[in-house]
Amino acid sequence: MALLLSDEKQMHLSHVILGSLKDMAQARLVGDQTKALREVKLVIAEHMKVEAELDQEVRRRLESYSRPVPEGSQEWDVLYQKTFEEALRKRKLG
Repeated sequence: MALLLSDEKQMHLSHVILGSLKDMAQARLVGDQTKALREVKLVIAEHMKVEAELDQEVRRRLESYSRPVPEGSQEWDVLYQKTFEEALRKRKLG
C-alpha cells in the first residue's frame, strides 16, 4: 500500500515541513532556504522509494503463501501490516 505523491505534492509537503521547523524554537535554519527545501524533498522521495520497495517485497511474500489470501480481505490486511512491520524491523527502519 505504498503512497505515491506527485512532484508538486512533495514540494508542498517540503514547504510545510520546513515552515514547521522554522516555527520551532529549537530549530534554526542555517544557509539557503532553497537548498533546505531540496534536501527535505530528497528525504521524502527516498522514504517513498523505500516504502515502495517494501510494499513489493511484502506483496511477493504474501503471494508465495501456499494458500492464497485475497487482497483486500481482512486477513490480507492483517498479514500485510504484520509483514510490512517485520520488513521495516529487518531493515532497522521501524
